[in-house]
Amino acid sequence: MSGIVVSAPPISSGDAVADFERNRLALIRARRSKEILFAFLFAAMFVFSVIVGEVNIATLVEGVPGFFNYISDTIPPIRADSVVADVREWYWAFPKWLMLLFDTVVIAFLGTFIGTVGALVFCFAGSRNLVSSGWVYFIARRLTEIARAVPELVYAMIFVFAFGLGPLPGVLAIAVHSAGALGKLFAEVNENVDMGTVEGVRASGGNWFQIIRLAVIPQVLPNYLSYALLRFEINVRSAAVIGFVGAGGVGQELMFVIRQFVYTDVSALVLMIIVTVSLIDMSCEKLRHRFIPEQQTA
Repeated sequence: MSGIVVSAPPISSGDAVADFERNRLALIRARRSKEILFAFLFAAMFVFSVIVGEVNIATLVEGVPGFFNYISDTIPPIRADSVVADVREWYWAFPKWLMLLFDTVVIAFLGTFIGTVGALVFCFAGSRNLVSSGWVYFIARRLTEIARAVPELVYAMIFVFAFGLGPLPGVLAIAVHSAGALGKLFAEVNENVDMGTVEGVRASGGNWFQIIRLAVIPQVLPNYLSYALLRFEINVRSAAVIGFVGAGGVGQELMFVIRQFVYTDVSALVLMIIVTVSLIDMSCEKLRHRFIPEQQTA
């Protein structure tokens, strides 16, 4: 009896196809159930958001003419026979506004630089694949969350109260928020590095700092640069807004003319901000394409 081999009955091709179809239909039903559940939850959240946000179509329709009326009030009359004189009168304080706009860009640049340095301090400790201590990872992640959870405008108000009016509160506000936002992005980039290189440096006797310098930074540096440039673009716009609370730059002047109902000055400053932000966006895009390989920017 020990020499007898019992073999399973062969499975016909028809049975295999039937099993495949049953499994496929089961997967489709399971996926469809999840899709229906997600659609229901999305619809419920949408309705709840509309109610809480007090979105009223009638109110929106009634307010549209007022919006365009305000825009038209801010644009001064420019006559064909005196275009230069009218534009000169519109931008009567152009040198002053240009210096304030330059201050805004400098505030954004310095805040972004300090925030990037702060992000580099926390991002490696906040990468699960680079630290063995759960407490170090937890603390680093929570600190970056706190830094980015508070809006720049709130930080600016706090720093204005502490240090007084001027550019310094704006720089600090942007730096703290940028450190939190970039710290999260940098940490997520770190967690996607090729661990083979990391293990190679570790097997060669490298310490933690050597692993970061030799195995991690060469892989992630292009992504760091891309995110830092993107953050600088965002911070230029943020620097104009935080000036509303006295944190320096063109935003402080913009808030003043809005409160004084000097409508033409409002449009002049807004157009200057739009042009500046557009130029910076295009410049940063060219820098990304120049210094970052295409596979990194795709």
